[in-house]
Order: sequence, then structure tokens, then C-alpha cells
Amino acid sequence: MAAKPTPPLDDLLAKLDALPPGVTGEIIKGTLYTTPRPLARHMSIEGLLVGDLTTPYQRGRGGPGGWWILPEPGIGLPGSPEFSPDVAGWRRARLPQLPEGRLSLAPDWLCEIQSTKTRGFDLRVKRPFYAEIGVEWLWYVDADARTLSVSRLHEGHWLEVGVYGDREKVSAAPFDAVEIDLAEWWGEP
Repeated sequence: MAAKPTPPLDDLLAKLDALPPGVTGEIIKGTLYTTPRPLARHMSIEGLLVGDLTTPYQRGRGGPGGWWILPEPGIGLPGSPEFSPDVAGWRRARLPQLPEGRLSLAPDWLCEIQSTKTRGFDLRVKRPFYAEIGVEWLWYVDADARTLSVSRLHEGHWLEVGVYGDREKVSAAPFDAVEIDLAEWWGEP
């Protein structure tokens, strides 16, 4: 059976631009993937996570600084002109200033907040892609399971270095200089 030819990137970008409201798209390794726009619980966790990391790591208040932490950044790499993790971070040693346009450097760390609709895509498509582009640290937040899974890239493969959950207060690499109260992510006081 002959493989389907991959559409030119210009065609994929036009399809991406034409997506209806409520649908997001990413082009990874020449394929357009679409998912529903995140729901409120997802966005709440994302906002809290960004807040937990931005003050100590981007602003350097109560932490070491030295990072850019961005929610849903548009990143473009050769063959993958548009992908957007839920949250991504770059060490300022690698990215001294944010560019005016699209980011074109793979992140040092990223986080995906999984849902029943995105879990398979995150694990089957994005996880190996992130290893291929050399992301050093990968966090998965599973709101249903109330867990944070932390993995580190080692020789092209993901090594799980910790799974945390429920009401734990954690110091998770690469952001282990501060403590994060996971109960807040799940909407608990």
C-alpha cells in the first residue's frame, strides 16, 4: 500500500489558519493535529503552574531566576512550524532575550496538562517528538489522577524521575529550588 504524500507546509499552515473557533491546531513533523480548546479546569491548573514558576524562576523573586516561563508559546522548528505546549521554559543562558517573532529554539522544559481528549496525543505524538527535539525535562499534569509526572531526557529516552500527587508539596526538577503545593492545582484551599 502506498503512503499518502505529505501536504506541503503552506497547505497545512492554511488549514491551521482556517480552523473553527474552539479548535486548536499544531503541525508536528509535517502533520496537522487538532484538539478542542482547553476547558476551565485545564486553564486554571495552567495559570497556577505558571504563577508558581514565574515569580521565582523568571522574575527571580524567592528563587534563583534564570528562566523564561511562557504559557502556550507558539514554537516553530524545521518540519514542525507550529506547535504549542501548555507551558514551556527556556534557560536564559540559551535564550538571553525573547524574540520579537516566533520562538525557534526547542525549550529546556515543558509541561502538558492532560485531559481525556488530549492524553493519547500527548503520549503517542508529543512525547517522542519532544525527545527528538532535545527537550531536557518533561512534566505531565493529569488533572483526573491529580498527579504530576516528571521525566528527564537521557540518551534519547525519557526517564521518569518522580510522580507526585494529591496534596503533596513538591520540589520537582528542574525547578526544585521552590516548593509547589499541588493541592492548589486541584482547586483545594
